[in-house]
Amino acid sequence: MRLSAADWQALTLSFQLAGVSTLLLLVLATPLAWWLARSASRWRSMVAAVVALPLVLPSSVLGFYLLILLGDSGPIGRLTDTLGVQRLPFSFEGLVLASVLYSLPFVVQPIVAAMEAISAESLDAAATLRAGPWARFFTLVLPLCWPGFVTAAVLGFAHTLGEFGVVLMIGGSLPGETRVAAIQLYEHVEALDYAHAHGLAAVLLTISFLVLWVVYVWRGRIAGLRGVGA
Repeated sequence: MRLSAADWQALTLSFQLAGVSTLLLLVLATPLAWWLARSASRWRSMVAAVVALPLVLPSSVLGFYLLILLGDSGPIGRLTDTLGVQRLPFSFEGLVLASVLYSLPFVVQPIVAAMEAISAESLDAAATLRAGPWARFFTLVLPLCWPGFVTAAVLGFAHTLGEFGVVLMIGGSLPGETRVAAIQLYEHVEALDYAHAHGLAAVLLTISFLVLWVVYVWRGRIAGLRGVGA
């Protein structure tokens, strides 16, 4: 297995992107998932559909529209120019934004499922003990939902690690800045450098398999413990 210095650089950048994106996703997804799990609003179905859209939308389409929004003539691009802020296209920050949007459903949905499993009776019982909304959330909801959070974090990390279309559209291929592992692999194939392509692809395949395997083993053990407890 052959990996060049550029391959290691791309892998390092991919792990950095996945780590930062996953942390932001957990922060953003938690209140959103709670609202989706408990809200009776007529807008719930529309919001849920928007959140789940990256599951079926080609990543290049999302990347294209982000590029339009964040570019020189886009509303966000004009705003950043006015504020004197660095432009997001073809930057690491732009990759983070695109990754958060593209991986959002992979983080939100496991947390929503975990929160929906909490019975209303449990929340009502905590309320009768004078636990306020914040106290109920931090002392009851989060402890009961931690398996969903772990699954969400792992899936969000793994999905971000393998992104291609959206990061290519919004970040391009700047070495050390936006050239993540998937882009590096594509360039190896385009250059017919199959030796390095095999090496990098094998690393990504191994990481993806191990991440999913650990999740399934862990979920199986959690289910077994719950069965014993019952």
